[in-house]
Amino acid sequence: MAEHVFHDQLSLEEQTEKLGKQALSLGLIPSFVVHYFLDSWVFYIPNESQSEPLTPEEAYFRLKQLVKQ
Repeated sequence: MAEHVFHDQLSLEEQTEKLGKQALSLGLIPSFVVHYFLDSWVFYIPNESQSEPLTPEEAYFRLKQLVKQ
């Protein structure tokens, strides 16, 4: 069974941020932006033409898949 390193919203957001930095350092994504709000974080993984806001969950699974490959 897969082991996750988060147990609440904040730890999920922190792990997503770490994955984004890792994917960026590996050259898997061109840039990575996090907008910090009081109640949640919004993630952006821009591509060549657009960037849509992602929830922490969406960003985590997208980045996890990129880094895993």
